[in-house]
Parts: sequence; C-alpha cells; structure tokens
Amino acid sequence: MEYQFEDVDGVLKVSLVGRLVASCSEDFKDAMFERLRDSRRVLFNLQKMEHVDSSGLGALVSILQWMNSNGGVIKLCCLQPRPRIVFDITKVCRIFDIYDTEADAMTAFASQPQA
Repeated sequence: MEYQFEDVDGVLKVSLVGRLVASCSEDFKDAMFERLRDSRRVLFNLQKMEHVDSSGLGALVSILQWMNSNGGVIKLCCLQPRPRIVFDITKVCRIFDIYDTEADAMTAFASQPQA
C-alpha cells in the first residue's frame, strides 16, 4: 500500500494506491494518525485502491472515529468496483460520506464550514 498526501484548498487529500489489507493496515493506521493529527478536513481518494479486506476497513473506521471525536471530517471518493463490494456487503458504506468523483467531494467540503 502506498499513499500520497496533498493539500488542496484546506483539505488534506490522501491518495491510496494498492491493497489495504491485514499485512499493512496497522502501519497505514499509524501513519494516518501521525499525519492527520493537525488536519480537520480529509479526503481519501480511492481511485487506485485495488482491494480492501476487513483489517483495512477496520483501519479506515478507526481513522473515521478518531477524526469524528477530534472535530474532523472525512470523505471518500472514487471507490472502485472491487473494494465497493466489500464496503456494501459489510454496510461500512453507511458510515462514510462517499462521492463518485473528487470534484464532488471537494464541493461537499466547500459547502461545510471549516472547524
């Protein structure tokens, strides 16, 4: 799993590349907690995330809970068909704001006041 960070109009965009699975989910979560400490608006672009398993979902949910408890907002965009199946089957799609495009997610951020 690779991830790149970019600041876009006050939103920290995190682009995930590869497979978010058990073998990397703890390292991913630790890296995200470190990087997101000072961020209140985060967009995970999942266009290049090929697969996610239950450990990867657990890491994303942990990050969401942490952000929510610290006054932050997370949005996801560009979820591909294979990972979407996992989100749908587990009903995790119900707890995340998921957008088809990055532009749609950024527009949603723009309509929310900054914390």
